[in-house]
Amino acid sequence: MKTYQLCDSEYRFMCLVWDSAPVASGELARLSLEKLGWKKSTVYTVLKKLCDKGIVENENAVVRVLVPREAVTAGAAEGFVERAFGGSLPSFLTAFMSGKKLTDPEAEELKELIDAHREEGTR
Repeated sequence: MKTYQLCDSEYRFMCLVWDSAPVASGELARLSLEKLGWKKSTVYTVLKKLCDKGIVENENAVVRVLVPREAVTAGAAEGFVERAFGGSLPSFLTAFMSGKKLTDPEAEELKELIDAHREEGTR
């Protein structure tokens, strides 16, 4: 699976795109001014970068999403766990869960996720 790395500003911009697409580029510039305080030139600079990364396309002044939000957030999460915890999911969960309690339904949901993603032959 290809991972997509976005900086914070690109991610905030993409949230607007995901919520609005397909969207006219002029409308996207208006939304970006309203929600992010960005000038039109900033919008088009970031839009070009995201087109170059293959995340969106801007054809006939209409911006369309090529990569869904889930693929980008999965890549960001994977990159964070890799950088901060050497790729160790148990180390990440230990740090994340520090001082937190799970409800029974949350614990059951996590068990089901683990079982669904367990490597074959390790059950």
